[in-house]
Amino acid sequence: MVAPPDNDVLWARALHHSHNGSPALQGVSLGVREGEILAVSGPRGSGKTTLLRCLSGRLVPREGEVWFNSAPVHTMTSLQRERLRRDRFGWVGPQPDLVPELTAWENTALPLMLRGTSRRAAKSAALDWLERLDAGDCARLRPHALLQAQRQRVAITRALVTMPSLLFADEPTAPLHRADGAQVLRTLTAAARSHRITVLLATHDPDVAALADRTAHLLDGRRVNSVHLNGAEGRDACSLSV
Repeated sequence: MVAPPDNDVLWARALHHSHNGSPALQGVSLGVREGEILAVSGPRGSGKTTLLRCLSGRLVPREGEVWFNSAPVHTMTSLQRERLRRDRFGWVGPQPDLVPELTAWENTALPLMLRGTSRRAAKSAALDWLERLDAGDCARLRPHALLQAQRQRVAITRALVTMPSLLFADEPTAPLHRADGAQVLRTLTAAARSHRITVLLATHDPDVAALADRTAHLLDGRRVNSVHLNGAEGRDACSLSV
């Protein structure tokens, strides 16, 4: 086992994983520098979500290594990986998955209170982050009273409020209209840059990938040099260079 490069906060080598016998990742390697926004791009079904789940410790790859700050995530126990996700990582998926009984600020403050932060301090931080992401007007509303774009903003503030070392964003604007999605992504990337939060952003949309510092392309579970999609959903043929 070889330790990762010193300048990479997250590093993976030769990841393999499959779902029900179908290959999802086939030898993927990459490194992410601290404070970098890295887009993982490719058509639907290319392995983006599986890669983010392996990198974040939600899945253990069948083969390969994942290192976070020189700690081997792939050999950690399930409890160690759970603590890592709670204390150092943030996650935003395509659906907000908010707690319906809680208001927007309570949903945002929840990760802090689970860490033992006082209710007053957690509320103050939650309200501050909601304002930063243009969702301050939603603070006292419950999810059912919010628009889809507002719920997704709350999900993003919940992921950012703990100031994670790494934020994993898996198609975070997939359910939104293009204008709403673009605005949500701009606020997410601006907040991450201002606080030096490293972001891994999975997307099939080249316009979204263009917001990142660098792009890693996947196709059929493999890392490739370039992917050119015909059509926004990636349904048509792809051309690639390996």
